Amino acid sequence: MPPARSLRTRTITNENDENGPSTRLTRAKAAALQAPDAQVQNAAKKPLQTKKAATNTTTGAQRKRAALGDVSNVTKTENVDAKETKKATTGKVGLASKATTQAGGVQKLTRTNTSRTALGAKDNNTKKPAATTEAKRPGSGVKRTSSQKSVKEEAFQAEEPPRKKVDVEKKAAVEKAALEKQPVKEDVASQPVDVKQGFEDAVADLDTEDLDDPLMAAEYVVEIFDYLKELEGETLPNPDYIEHQPDLEWKMRGILVDWLIEVHTRFRLLPETLFLAVNIIDRFLSAEVVALDRLQLVGVAAMFIASKYEEVLSPHVANFSHVADETFSDKEILDAERHILATLDYNMSYPNPMNFLRRISKADNYDIQTRTLGKYLMEISLLDHRFMEYRQSHVAAAAMYLARLILDRGPWDATLAHYAGYTEEEIDPVFRLMIDYLHRPVSHEAFFKKYASKKFLKASILTRQWAKKYHHLYINSSLTEGYNYKASQ
Repeated sequence: MPPARSLRTRTITNENDENGPSTRLTRAKAAALQAPDAQVQNAAKKPLQTKKAATNTTTGAQRKRAALGDVSNVTKTENVDAKETKKATTGKVGLASKATTQAGGVQKLTRTNTSRTALGAKDNNTKKPAATTEAKRPGSGVKRTSSQKSVKEEAFQAEEPPRKKVDVEKKAAVEKAALEKQPVKEDVASQPVDVKQGFEDAVADLDTEDLDDPLMAAEYVVEIFDYLKELEGETLPNPDYIEHQPDLEWKMRGILVDWLIEVHTRFRLLPETLFLAVNIIDRFLSAEVVALDRLQLVGVAAMFIASKYEEVLSPHVANFSHVADETFSDKEILDAERHILATLDYNMSYPNPMNFLRRISKADNYDIQTRTLGKYLMEISLLDHRFMEYRQSHVAAAAMYLARLILDRGPWDATLAHYAGYTEEEIDPVFRLMIDYLHRPVSHEAFFKKYASKKFLKASILTRQWAKKYHHLYINSSLTEGYNYKASQ
């Protein structure tokens, strides 16, 4: 045999130079040059397969395994061999890689190392068409493919499922009810125009939106106002009590109330306090005869009682004595307080007109201008004795009606009439009395000055200007003459 070690000599100029000439001679190349052709073929088969498998393992260990469908761990030369040999090559590569993995223990066999496709299809040796499988197993439960299943499900959904007897009867009843409703609509269309207008003017339920607010008491608000209207009859004074008062006249009462309005403004009390004080005065004068020099004491004591009842912090009795120019001592005011309460049986359950005004203002969408004018018009009933015979709810409805008329806020619709409790025909007499008072010259300076301020939107000036222009449309001379006759008595 020729000496083999003499061929191990290597002549390399620079190992790191990739472009330089290399004459490196390996042991495999030397064996290939000296061996016969048969040995070259045998030597080329086994070592090449082992080398190829080793190449797969080393390349797989160096690179990170990619996601499904990535077969980049197989080299380009393997892809070429796989195209030429197809089934045989793929089977051999899988066996060789498995053998080398078990021998070396370098990498665990995974699906990405095999030649399976990305979707995980079976090997070519085990693949069989679905038609062949179904032909071989007649009568057995053949699995449907996804396309066949979806087509059958769509056909099943397209068909209407059989209904139960109960559903069929319910459907027939609904159709029958729909047919019965059709002639009713025709009857409504054939009714007169006024009936249609009644349907359109349906009352809006404004209390439902306040159900979440406990302060509005929406669950009981209807019952509350029904109860207040019952109390109105119990707390009404005698509208003709001046006849059994020998020392008093209606004019003196108007002067007293005008002064109390000034005191009320100075103490910055609530509107409810003023209305309750005047009601206490009228109810007391309806039951007791009072001398002229004690009329102011009755007014001071009534305001003191009302402030205790309505205010959170009422003024001291000394304050009321001071505003009366020390005409009455504290003891006299307290004695008058006890006497008035005993005469009225301590009944302070007075339905305040401010409550009714706020109720109507809810239907008016809480318009601040309308309500301010309404308060001014409602206080006219305190000064003018002609309003004494009307209920407080009636006066509040007339005040809101006239305020909307002056500001041109639209007609008195069904919703406003419902929440006010009065129609236009019922409001008319009180409404005319208010216009008559506004048309007359100013006789109560404190009252006019209070509402002439910017705080109250100059309500007294605005309403009197309107009444001067349009009073002839609503009042006649007979009403004015009757008032002049009563005032002179």
